[in-house]
Amino acid sequence: MKFIHTADWHLGKIVHGVHMTEDQRYILKEFINIIEEENPDAVIIAGDLYDKSISPTEAIELLNEVLHQIVIELNTPILAIAGNHDSAERVEFGSSFMEKEGLHIVGKFQTPFKKVIMNDEFGEVHFYLIPYVEPSIVGYVLQNDDIHSHDDAMKAIINKIRDEELDSSARNVFVGHAFVTNNGQPSDEETEGERTLAIGGAEYVSHHNFQHFNYTALGHLHRAHYVGNQSIRYSGSPLKYSLSEENHKKGCLIVELDAEGEVSVTKRDFNPKRDLRTVEGTIEEIRKHPINEDYVFVKLTDEHMVVQPMEQIRTVYPNAMHVSRKRINAESTIESKKYVEKQSKNQLELYQSFYKEMTNDELSEENEEFMKEILHDIFVKGELE
Repeated sequence: MKFIHTADWHLGKIVHGVHMTEDQRYILKEFINIIEEENPDAVIIAGDLYDKSISPTEAIELLNEVLHQIVIELNTPILAIAGNHDSAERVEFGSSFMEKEGLHIVGKFQTPFKKVIMNDEFGEVHFYLIPYVEPSIVGYVLQNDDIHSHDDAMKAIINKIRDEELDSSARNVFVGHAFVTNNGQPSDEETEGERTLAIGGAEYVSHHNFQHFNYTALGHLHRAHYVGNQSIRYSGSPLKYSLSEENHKKGCLIVELDAEGEVSVTKRDFNPKRDLRTVEGTIEEIRKHPINEDYVFVKLTDEHMVVQPMEQIRTVYPNAMHVSRKRINAESTIESKKYVEKQSKNQLELYQSFYKEMTNDELSEENEEFMKEILHDIFVKGELE
């Protein structure tokens, strides 16, 4: 049995004010090409199809287009679940009559759990589709008052599968969306592009919960990696959605199960239309770079204030997302601070003159303090942070 594991598409994502739909369309076209080349028995999408519960029209249209291409045109079944960013009800709409076409998508957490059975030359493979769910809802649905954390919830879900449904003579695959770590211990895997699921450590799920499955296909964390052992994996997101993901290599996982349920995994890397990365240097150095369409976060190393830095940077990097000053040393920081504070003071004097000319009156003490705060934010914070 061969299937492709992907997750965390976050369709409709906006990064620093930039709509990522064009980049998502580009990378999903590459993903479809990989499906054509690999000819898998199924495609798994382990949650977070959308970035928001109420998604923009273009994101919905893109998902519909991609699902149609995979399921109808390529005749490849899709096994998908809702993640914490998705609206469970919206994701699940129409799922009952789409199953016959090969689209198995689960949004709401309910019993009995969704199980999809597929066959290959070695027999059956059972896929358990468990969408993201809050522990309180698991406790209510399973009538278990002892569930207080995500680990409690996952343990209860898998115990129910093991006790009531799990067929040890078949090969079993779990599809879930959770923050799984070694032994349920804290991890720094979460990136700026993801939402915290809980506070105080209640979000972590132990990898030991999945020992009864031949493969566990996970979503939520944006870096492709395994947890505990090679059969418990995150595919990662298809694109970089924050600067904390700058060093990630995005792609999808090609998973193969042999007759005994042993797993082999191959990663297919994606080549995005635009990279997301850091650029560092003085404004003069950066202005000499070749024009580049990447999404860049610029760290300026100039010792003095740069006038309209973003406007200058975008002559070279038109998709620049953010610019900041890099601290060189204490002396240069103090020098820069004095310089921008002087600029702030000069602007205040200019405004006082303008106000007097227009109103024939002096600026009140209250309004002067208000203008000082505004100019401080513009000149001091804006240049030194």
